[in-house]
Parts: sequence; structure tokens; C-alpha cells
Amino acid sequence: MTATFWPTREHWSVDIPLRTPHPRVAAMASTGFVALTDLPYEVPAHEYLDLEYMDWKSGGDTNFAPIATADGELDCRGFWREGDERPDKDAVFTSNAQQCPTIARYVREIGANFGRVRTIKLEPQDRDTAIRSLHRDDNNRFNPDNSGWVVRTWLELTDNPDSYMLLMDSGADGLPDPATEMRVPLHRGARFVVDTQRLWHVVVHLGTQPRYALITSVESGPALEGFVAANRPT
Repeated sequence: MTATFWPTREHWSVDIPLRTPHPRVAAMASTGFVALTDLPYEVPAHEYLDLEYMDWKSGGDTNFAPIATADGELDCRGFWREGDERPDKDAVFTSNAQQCPTIARYVREIGANFGRVRTIKLEPQDRDTAIRSLHRDDNNRFNPDNSGWVVRTWLELTDNPDSYMLLMDSGADGLPDPATEMRVPLHRGARFVVDTQRLWHVVVHLGTQPRYALITSVESGPALEGFVAANRPT
């Protein structure tokens, strides 16, 4: 590992729960993620370029366009607003959704209960820069133990075959274990589902232009199991 930075025990991700009773997707049990077949059609560029983006930093120099949120307002925050705490599910489409009907239809067709839906605009960053933003997500705050575990799906909207999502499991010390490193390529149309509460993750974007992708929080359960089974490579 050549990075000049590495998370320590004081990193906020370390305290996010890893082991809970929530039902999970069986296909993700071994590695924490599952690759799907590429999207068989292309999302028109205007559906992600013309959305209203917000300056919200996560995983690097990023901006997000909220497509579905807790209340339908353009907001990048989690669903646990004080006095109205809720899990990352049962989202409402925002005004951005009207500008991206192909994306909104794709989210609906997953069939699972969805929470935050947004497109991300990520500026280029090399590995050393990306490692500074390596983290785990707090996806299941306020999620009842008998409800499906919330994971996230990705759909790559731009073509960045030399870039990749870096994934790592935690070691015994609760920090990312380099021996478990996995890389997911980010060419246009690439699709995958990641347990981002389990896996440390960040994108190494080696392109020269911003990378755009769709990120959707979805609830584990029969609907997501069926979506994964129908779209896994044969």
C-alpha cells in the first residue's frame, strides 16, 4: 500500500454497525457486492447533465442531483432529520425526476423499496487522493431489525473504463483490510450492488472529465433478490 493516508481507529466509519439481524441478499454474502450485466440501453446524456446539482461532498470532489429524497425536496442529507427519523427507504421523487424519465423508470423497475436516489458528478482523483475519502456508509440507521438491510446500486452513466470503485472488507481492527481489495470497473452501463455499510469504498477516477453515475439505496428482500438473479451474468 503506497498511499500516504490511511484511516485510523478514530475514523467515523469504524463505529457504524456491521453485524445485525437484518435480512440480507444471499448473493452478496461472500464478498459484499454483486456485479450485474451491463444496462442494455444508454441513458440520454441530458437526463443527468441537465439536472439540478448540489454541492455535497462524499468520496471526493462531488456534486449530487437528488432524484428521490425523504420528502421530495432537493436535499442530499440522510433521512434521519431530528424529530422525523426514518430509515433510508420510502423515498419520494423530486422535481429532478421529471427531467430524467429513463432513470426514474429504471429505479422503479428494480421493484424494491428505494430510499435516496441521486446522480453523482465526481471530478478526477488518483488513488492517493481517493484513499483520503475511503469510508463505510450509515445506511441502516433507524431501520427495524426485521426489515431488509439497505444496500446501494450503481449504474455508470459515462464511460470511464480506466476508473474503478475500490472495495475492502474490514479487518479485525475495524479498519479496511488491503488483503481484501476488490476493484469494480466503471465503463458506461456497468451495474453493481454494494453493501456499502459493510464495505469500505471509494472511486478512483483516472479520467480527465467528470464521471457521472446513478446511486440508489434499496431494501434487501425478495424484490431485490429477484432483480439480482435476473441481471447476473450467466
